[in-house]
Amino acid sequence: MQTTEINGFLIDQFNQYGLKENKKQGTCPLCSHTRQPKNQKAECASYDWERGLGTCHNCSTTFQLHSYQRKGASEKEYVRPDQKPTKELNSKVVQWFETRGISQKTLTDLRVGEGPEYMPQTGKTENTIWFNYLMGDQLINVKYRDGRKNFKLYKGAEKVFYNINSIVGYDTCIITEGEMDVLALHEAGIKNAISVPNGATLTNNNLDYLDNCIDYFEDKEKVILAVDQDDAGQMLQQELIRRLGAEVCFLVTFEDCKDANEYLLKYGKEKLAERITKARPVPLENVTTFKDIEDEVTDFVKNGFKPGYQIGLPNFDDIFSTYTGQFITVTGIPSSGKSDFVDQMVVGYNANYGWKTAFASPENAPTYLHAHKLMRKTWGDMPTRADIGGAKWKEVSEHVNDNYFFIDMDKYSLESVLRKGAELVKRKGIKCLVIDPFNKVRDVDAVSDDVNRYTMDYLQKIEMFCKKYDVLVFIVAHPTKMYKGADGKMEEPTMYNIKGGGEWYDASYHGILVHRDYEAKTVKAKVLKVKFQNLGENGAESFFTWEPKSGSFVPQVNVLDKEKNDSSLPWE
Repeated sequence: MQTTEINGFLIDQFNQYGLKENKKQGTCPLCSHTRQPKNQKAECASYDWERGLGTCHNCSTTFQLHSYQRKGASEKEYVRPDQKPTKELNSKVVQWFETRGISQKTLTDLRVGEGPEYMPQTGKTENTIWFNYLMGDQLINVKYRDGRKNFKLYKGAEKVFYNINSIVGYDTCIITEGEMDVLALHEAGIKNAISVPNGATLTNNNLDYLDNCIDYFEDKEKVILAVDQDDAGQMLQQELIRRLGAEVCFLVTFEDCKDANEYLLKYGKEKLAERITKARPVPLENVTTFKDIEDEVTDFVKNGFKPGYQIGLPNFDDIFSTYTGQFITVTGIPSSGKSDFVDQMVVGYNANYGWKTAFASPENAPTYLHAHKLMRKTWGDMPTRADIGGAKWKEVSEHVNDNYFFIDMDKYSLESVLRKGAELVKRKGIKCLVIDPFNKVRDVDAVSDDVNRYTMDYLQKIEMFCKKYDVLVFIVAHPTKMYKGADGKMEEPTMYNIKGGGEWYDASYHGILVHRDYEAKTVKAKVLKVKFQNLGENGAESFFTWEPKSGSFVPQVNVLDKEKNDSSLPWE
């Protein structure tokens, strides 16, 4: 059959049930084989190939026509759990679920199982509850829970949402933070609920399970976030809003309860279902009331400024940090190491916080050399021929593949880069975007005969993107005017040396100069501007040598630096 692409799917390869392409009516792959022989060939299902969905008029089930693998999708090698049967739930397990408000029917509906499994937390095989993760009719992953509340996922299996099949065909879905919450909502009559596979943490919002399931959300008009009320749950909520879009997200709180299951136990099924119906929209964009920010105000009164994010180089961290939702202008004379230092910064943010980065870097072409630079910095060494295909090579190359994305275009424009950046926020969860250099990523809509106006429009669009998607943007900008000092050396440029300089200084949240001293064989990073005093010190400097094998900047400490480090900062 000729390859046909519909909605990004290769139908001949990924037609999940092998149904005849473009046929509107046919048998149901889920129930037809279970009917009486005379009815097995009855065309009880309708197929919608454009949406990739089928609907059965006999069993009232909606099913996927295509597996959710897109053309050009990353082909990771995942392990699939053994399809070994689980024994019927014993009475003690059923009774325990009943103490949590969960009936045996719900356990059967969601195919909760039981069986022996080795648990690393105890160092032995335990009798465990099995939460089976299915996509279509395929078992993708399993979460095991023992009697001591230890958990583990099937090693090497793909991470997906629990109960993801339940949201196919619905324009609304509910996202929870645990399998027990899905069971609780099912008990309350809410069938289109899913759960993240590994809870929420304060340190890692790398939602790889969302990356793997993003196509399930393309037709969703409403996504209700019913996560835990603790700090980690709220951070997860903010990241889901950022990824899925505030316009479709609605928020549920569980009053004096931690989560949906606790609410079910305290208030019952009807109250829980009613609670979900009271989900409120994310607060209006560009409109803020005191109630919207009361928690932040309270936290500021208690704790002051939140610490900024740092890259992990001590001497630079002493003088500079940042928040997301801002942009940094990086300047310096040609061949000073601007791009390389930006790479160092995003690798540092990745190591410290798991942030992913997209690059729109025409000057870093060809792309494979840029990828090689990031590989060296991540590796901490120069990979050799002997390393190719080895364990370290596979580990680092997979890490670079999953965390860094290169926007390659024949002709770059600010509009196309920001559109692609927004897509990468949604599909890959990027937290950083690098534009290098700005003059090769043109704003085609801005006024071009007025430098200051052009610069203002350009930076305003960047700022709007930062705030909307909570992304940290780096803009590498070359100076247009350079002067030699009395010693014959190039003077250090400032942000005012960039074309449209006044606008750059006024609009940028932060400014950094990267300057190379060829005689001393050092590179200096100087803070030209910080918007908020708690994030750094204007005019402060840090010095580095460049290590050729890893392509990394190694901190240097001189007397002047030591004096600065020993002195207290003005706001302390």
